[in-house]
Amino acid sequence: MRIFTRMYDAALRWSRHPHAPRYLATLSFAESSFFPVPPDVMLMPMSLAKPERAMWFATLTTLASVVGGIAGYAIGAFALDWIAPLIGEGGRWASAYAKASAWFHEWGFWAVLIAGFSPVPYKVFTISAGALAMAFVPFVFASAVGRGARFFLVAGLLAWGGAAMEQRIRSYVEGIGWVLVGLGVVAYLAFRG
Repeated sequence: MRIFTRMYDAALRWSRHPHAPRYLATLSFAESSFFPVPPDVMLMPMSLAKPERAMWFATLTTLASVVGGIAGYAIGAFALDWIAPLIGEGGRWASAYAKASAWFHEWGFWAVLIAGFSPVPYKVFTISAGALAMAFVPFVFASAVGRGARFFLVAGLLAWGGAAMEQRIRSYVEGIGWVLVGLGVVAYLAFRG
């Protein structure tokens, strides 16, 4: 049974859908302020499916992500009480919020820039930036540079690889998928106790 290969093929089909850019923009916006799924899950197959449009997809992802980051900033600045159960002691994002706050106190602008590029939950940093009243213009600039660098790198690499990379990934996706499932089970068992 080739579950991950079928999922990979489905993601490529979805990435060719006429409305895929809208879905990508919506996902990019949501991930920067409240949603847990990163836009890379759509950007990658879209860049593979249409390598000639990869830079446009990266631009769209970056712009929507920065606007979503501004929404996250607004949540932190004006609606922190609404999300307090998530970031308070024992909350779902409590440790991530505490870490992000410490980084802001020490690094400020650079924390946003690095968070924008890295796979850490960016929404935690956007909300923290608003809650800690980081200067707005440097926040937007750091978001644009960090997010843009990440998304243009991803789209560029996949567009460069093109159809050959699409087939190469397809040939390994089943093994990669099962290894990740195995690692997830091991991590769950290790941290459960």
